[in-house]
Order: sequence, then structure tokens, then C-alpha cells
Amino acid sequence: MTGQVSKLIRDMLPKFMYFAAYDRMDGAIQLEQTRQLIANGQINEDAHRGARLFAEFLEYARVSIDDITNVATYETFNARLQAASNSITDQVLEYWTQNPDLSVVVRVEQSRPGDTAPLNSGMIAWARIHNGLHRVDTPFSERSAGFVWFFSFLVKFAQVQDEETPVVLLLDEPGLTLHGKAQADLLRFFKEKLAPHHQIVYSTHSPFMVPADELASVRIVEDKVEMKGQRRMPLGTKVREDVLTRDPDTLFPLQGALGYEISQSLFIGEHTLLVEGPGDILYIQALSDALKRRGRPGLDQRWTLCPAGGIDKIRPFVAMFAGNALHIAVLSDQAQGDKRKVEEMKRSEVLKAGHFYTMADFLQRAEADIEDIFEPDLFVSILNSTYGLADTTLLDSKRLAAANTGTARLVKQAEAAFAIMPTTVAEFDHFTPAGWLIRNPKMLDAKSAPVTGTIDRAQAIFDTYNALL
Repeated sequence: MTGQVSKLIRDMLPKFMYFAAYDRMDGAIQLEQTRQLIANGQINEDAHRGARLFAEFLEYARVSIDDITNVATYETFNARLQAASNSITDQVLEYWTQNPDLSVVVRVEQSRPGDTAPLNSGMIAWARIHNGLHRVDTPFSERSAGFVWFFSFLVKFAQVQDEETPVVLLLDEPGLTLHGKAQADLLRFFKEKLAPHHQIVYSTHSPFMVPADELASVRIVEDKVEMKGQRRMPLGTKVREDVLTRDPDTLFPLQGALGYEISQSLFIGEHTLLVEGPGDILYIQALSDALKRRGRPGLDQRWTLCPAGGIDKIRPFVAMFAGNALHIAVLSDQAQGDKRKVEEMKRSEVLKAGHFYTMADFLQRAEADIEDIFEPDLFVSILNSTYGLADTTLLDSKRLAAANTGTARLVKQAEAAFAIMPTTVAEFDHFTPAGWLIRNPKMLDAKSAPVTGTIDRAQAIFDTYNALL
């Protein structure tokens, strides 16, 4: 009875599989030799790991060595190889998103005497990678180390998927040869193919292998020490649920994962409108709200406003987030010296055509800023209220224009006017007037011509961007 209970307990316990070294599949095998190794039970020896993985690769493609070699007619033989190629391509490319133009091709041919042994005799099975974009194929072994590793990993763990008994997979540093995006593909494979049936525990130092959306599953492994005088004394290795440990070395991968996740989601949305700075956001929000209070459409709420920090930073910003398939448009200021940069940006493939506009485009000027949406009389009213200007410091549109007669840009006129103000007046900056306006929205509810002209101008700009959605 005791033996039966022990057997029952053993049957209920999961299997444990530990992987520290990950085999890489050979790009070709000699079929007769491989069949003999399998028959003799030698295929699991270390010297034949790559060949064993190739045989498993054929099984993964739902066609075995016997299936290929026992076919009597060419058409059936060719159909089997094509089926294997298509099957493995579909399965691998589901989780290898780096290059969708790749396909796996399985070939079986007579050996050539000039090849290295054992590929110089008998029938040889080759795995080749076809690049549909460049219309060339290359040996499997000449692909990048990351692709070879990922391919081999999927083949190996396909067997685990089919295990009926639950398996606890213990993986040591998987995905070391993969770059960040490929590591995300690997995490997706874990989540979709393995995790529903088996338990996965893996160690990593890579921030891209930390699931930022599942921090409850993360544990920190920390080498604890205490100071005794000037000496560091070991306390042992501790596994902690408190992932926000203060040890900087231990926390680094987690910081990297969280920083990347936050940068991808905190400031941007599915539809992101890049503007120069935070003051632009406040002006746009105030004008959009004013339009809505009048029953007119403002800027569509699907747009997420994000400050890029200037025209020079737009291209790096777009390149950084391009992998997320975001819809990005730009509203930029334009100074006289920015003309060449603007033209290059519009010609570049960084943004979709028709998604890059400057204030100068809307106002049909050589240069313009976000402040130039406003009629001059309204802008000086905002400045007077923001900075408490009165009496000798009070501004009007004529005095503002006279401060800098070399430009029509209101912000440059304001900078010149404030440069000669008494020291009791606060220094002008781009953000403060925008901040005052967002706190005092009634300024834009007046029926005066300056307000109406400003609102109409903002409406035309918002309509342009709304039409891009």
C-alpha cells in the first residue's frame, strides 16, 4: 500500500527541467548517420547535440527523417519538404518579428564530395534561410547568433509544450544573444505557449527580460552583507519579494525595465501630437477648451500632447518610439534659421507625409511660434495680466511691436519688451503666460474681435490634425 501511495505522489509531482546551456541546431545533417545514431541511442551524446536538435526540428515541422527518406516518388517527397518548410516558417515567424521576410527552407540532396565530413557522403538534409526581400538564401549556420539561438530554442521547447505532465522549467539567463525586441518576443513565447501549461522560472540580468506588467511575479536575488568594523561579512543570498530593493546593482535590470515601460506609456499615446514644449500644451488645451465651450470642435481628445523639446529632437524622438506602431504628428515652431531643418524633416521618412506642420505653415509666414495663434491685442492682455503690468509698464500691441521691429514673432517682441522692463517686473518666459491662461479660461470667452480671430485660427489648426485621425 505504501508503494502505491508513493507512486501516486510521484505521478502527481511535476517534472523539473533545468537548462543552463542551450544547444544550437546544426545547419545540415547526414541522414543515414543520424538515423544510425538514433537507433544506437547515441544521439543524446554531447558531440551530437546539434544533429539531435535538427532531428527534433523535423519533428517540430511535423515530418520525421523516416517520413522523408521512405517516400518513393519525387512529387510526394517534394510535397513533404515543402510542407515541412511552410510549417516551420509559420511557427517560427509567429515569434520572430525582427524580419518578416525570412522563411525556412528544408532541402534533402545528394552529398557533394568537396564538403566536409560527414556531409560529403550519402543524403544530406539542409536547413536554409530564404530572404524574400533580397531573394537570396543562406545556410542556417551563417545567420545571426540571435536568430540561430531563438530558432533552436523554439524547436527545443516545442517538446515541452506537448508534455501532458506539468513541467517546472528552470532557465538560466535565456536570450543572452538576443537584442531587446527579440527578448520581448521570447517573453511572449513564454506567456502564450509555455505558461498556460507549465511553470517557468528564469534568471536574468537583462531589463528586457523583466515583465514590467507583471512585477508581482518578479523576485530579487540579493547577496546580503553586513559591516563589522571595516569588514564586509556575508549573510548569504536572499530571495526577496520586495523588488524595489535599495541595492543599486540588484535593482539595475528592474530600473531599466520600468524606465523603458514608463517612457513608452507615460508621455505618449496611440495618437501622439509632438509640440515644442510644455507651454505649447497649455496654450493648445486652453484654446481647445474655449472652442468646446462655444459648442465647436476642439482638438480631438484622442491626441496625446507631448513636448519634444525643439525641432532638433523630433527625429530622435520619432525614431525611439517608431517600434510601437504609433501614429505621430508634429506641430513645430519655425524660426528663420530652421527653414532647412523643416524641409529636411518633411522630405524624410521619419513621419508620414502630411503629418509635419509648423506654425509658419498655418500663418503663411516665414517664421512663427505657438504664441502667434493669438491676435497681438489678446496676447498683450495675457502678458499684462500674467505679470501684473500697469501704468508705465503696461503693454499694448504697438509698444510690443516697437520693442523688436525686426520680426513679427510675438514671443521675440515680448522678450525684447521685457528686457527693458524695470527690475521689479518678473523675467519673461514661455511657460508663465500659458500657465496663467489655463488658470483663467474666461479670458477666451469674450466676444471681442481679438478673441474671435484667435479662436477661429486655432479651429483651423485643430481641424487639420483631427483630419489625420
